[in-house]
Amino acid sequence: MGKDANRSELGRFLKARRAELGPADVGLPTDGEHRRVPGLRREEVARLASISVQYYTRVEQGRLQASAPVLVTLSEVLRLDDDQRTYLLELAGKDAPRRQSRPRAQEVRPQTRRLLEALDVPGIVLGRRMDILAWNPLAAALLTDFSQLAEGQRNYARLVFSDSEVRRRYLNWETVAPDCVAFLRMEAARHPDDPRLRELVGDLSIKDQHFRRWWAAHNVAAQTSGVKKLRHPLVGELTLDWETLFLAADPDQQLVVWTAAPDTASQEGLAFLASWAAVHAPA
Repeated sequence: MGKDANRSELGRFLKARRAELGPADVGLPTDGEHRRVPGLRREEVARLASISVQYYTRVEQGRLQASAPVLVTLSEVLRLDDDQRTYLLELAGKDAPRRQSRPRAQEVRPQTRRLLEALDVPGIVLGRRMDILAWNPLAAALLTDFSQLAEGQRNYARLVFSDSEVRRRYLNWETVAPDCVAFLRMEAARHPDDPRLRELVGDLSIKDQHFRRWWAAHNVAAQTSGVKKLRHPLVGELTLDWETLFLAADPDQQLVVWTAAPDTASQEGLAFLASWAAVHAPA
């Protein structure tokens, strides 16, 4: 994806968000009229943003690069949240990180590996496109033995959609999976020329109808925190909070950790799994 592709994606994103809003959502009269298609009309968005219909139409059709002030106004009109606004601006190249046509190799710093090994909770390091770059034994015990996977298969989104065992372990897969798609959408804006990201999206779109539908919805989100519910074959059901720690030394890498609330069955289960992993970890 280059500039033209990003411009087209920006238009599709605006159209998808426009379809989610009705007149009543933005304070416009409905008059009880029947609409052939859901959502706001282009002329309504243009009027609310104080721009011409022709201008907005060309932006949505990918034929015009809108200015940053116009995009900010459109984000307000379309009720975008912070993640969606960031995505919109990054697609337009406004206040976005400098893009590299050839991303550098992903390497985890020794200091980060030592930190990962010192953790007494599950942890993994994610890189671009949600590639799994490093993990500790407890993370492998919780999800899967990453060391047994080919390097190209060590991708969190790929595992969530394509690995039947990982998929079964997530009790809230219907929440976890679309979040992965939204994270990848944000990645596509940051690295529009990444061929491996295009390959990943294409492969998952072909293999999984859920991925294909959620990708077409153009939802975006940043990886921050949340809750994962799992059924583990050794310790049963676990409810774990996950948190993303961004690594200042490499903005493309994040340390993701899972923790359990104190004095809960999930904490006991995680402690038992830690003991098991200490015994069964590869030499």
